[in-house]
Amino acid sequence: MTSPSTPNTISGRSAFIELLLSEGVTHLFGNPGTTELPIMHALADYPDMRYVLGLQEAIVVAMADGYARASGELVACNVHVAPGLGNAMGSLFTAFNSGTPLIITAGQQEQGHGLTEPLLYAPLVPIAAPVVKWATEFTRLDDLPRIVHRAAKIATTPPTGPVFISLPGDILNAFGAIDLKQATRVDTRVRPSDESLRTLAERLLRAQRPVIIAGHEIIRSDAFAEAARFAEIMGCPVYDQTVLQGSHFPTGHPAYLGPLSRDQKTVRARLDPYDTVISLGSDFLRMSVYSEVEPLPPHMSVIQIGLNDWEMGKTYPAEIAVRADLNETLCVLTPLVAELGGATQRQRAADGLAALSGRNWTANRKARADVALAKAGMRPIDPEWLMLTIADLLPQDAIIVDDALTTGASLPTFMHLRDRYAYFGNVSGGIGWAIAAAVGIQLAQPERKVVALLGDGSAMYSIQALWTAAHHKLPTVFVVFNNGGYRIIKQRLKLFHSTERFIGMDFADPPIEFAALARSLGMRAYRIDAGDEFSSAYRDALAAREPVLLEVIVDSSV
Repeated sequence: MTSPSTPNTISGRSAFIELLLSEGVTHLFGNPGTTELPIMHALADYPDMRYVLGLQEAIVVAMADGYARASGELVACNVHVAPGLGNAMGSLFTAFNSGTPLIITAGQQEQGHGLTEPLLYAPLVPIAAPVVKWATEFTRLDDLPRIVHRAAKIATTPPTGPVFISLPGDILNAFGAIDLKQATRVDTRVRPSDESLRTLAERLLRAQRPVIIAGHEIIRSDAFAEAARFAEIMGCPVYDQTVLQGSHFPTGHPAYLGPLSRDQKTVRARLDPYDTVISLGSDFLRMSVYSEVEPLPPHMSVIQIGLNDWEMGKTYPAEIAVRADLNETLCVLTPLVAELGGATQRQRAADGLAALSGRNWTANRKARADVALAKAGMRPIDPEWLMLTIADLLPQDAIIVDDALTTGASLPTFMHLRDRYAYFGNVSGGIGWAIAAAVGIQLAQPERKVVALLGDGSAMYSIQALWTAAHHKLPTVFVVFNNGGYRIIKQRLKLFHSTERFIGMDFADPPIEFAALARSLGMRAYRIDAGDEFSSAYRDALAAREPVLLEVIVDSSV
């Protein structure tokens, strides 16, 4: 917006919105406060920038995180000064772990006024710095274009991640004749040198018992099909990385065995038969709780391919580490392996895939499904039957957003992954992410049905996100599994400390009624405690063109 008195000038607030638009940002997720009023003022003149209101800052960031992950696009969110940025930190931690290309901003007190330490004031850059790639505050109107364009470039350059900008109110309200400049994108779709490719291919062909770990970079580089083709040429088994962030590999592929798990002893046992592990852009063997057992067998060689060189040799030395885009690399590496390996490798691959047919994901799903179906009449509802039913009734192009730690433990056993956006999981372990992220994911993928699977503890961290789904009439299905407490904490207390004296882990007095909460936030909702009732309600919810919440009473035993 130009000043009415001075031609060819623009306000800082309008320049900020125009700069975001020039960077391809179409959605601004936010929760406004007094220091954000300049931006709210400017938005009225920019209908192309869609403002999505969240009712708390952690929800705002999680919605933006989900939108960016499901669209592959840069996204922006705006939160309120120091307390608002503090509220956002848990979700910002998750976005940092997932490498989400996100510009997060917060309104700041006018320069000089901050010296008086007014209400809500704190230096914002130090608060954000630990969980972003770059954090800054602008101090001159002329610097606004340079800072926004630099922030967008940093956020979108692999390894991607969030950046933070503090926005002082006096600069947002100032007018000036400034050059808005243009966006910069760094093309990182690079492949290794011919020499490196040949060395890599020859090493892969020498591996006697290779195994592949499929990682989250497969999603970002759009290498879903290429990773499947590579596994077919190699003829070796494929596991998902330990933290199942997303849809990394097609579950129906004959080489696919499922996620590795985050238990060191289990991972060690699964990897022990092999001599070479090939990491395709994975968060390599990231674990959860401590164990004296190392997950990587000592005899195993490590080969890592991806753009995040921080992961390469970080914990375990890599024999070969290649910093390159997965899609570009696999497009040339796979045919080179096939060419150099010839008929011998073709036969070896065919034999390898045939040997996996009795224990791959497809075979395991069938065996586990037969067991789960036998539990259809159980009450409380059996979690395995529930996960099988949820997966079987889903439309083929549906998207699952998962934050159900205990009830959803068997979900990977039954969930079909057919494309890179079929599933979104919690990257950081911080609960409360999925209920808000599902809103952003649905906005990014409006033609696909989104189903959010939520633990009751997780849902209560961000329950206000339901209002945004209802406000935008998003056709999302929210399924809350109500077991009356923090079941995973109970399980770990029992496992690690051999006690069942649970303090601060129950929601029993009084119980939480999630269906009632959802209705109070403008959404249709149903409370369910029987399997046949769930199947019927779930079918209806999948067919609905509005958000629906299903509260499902599940087993609370430990």
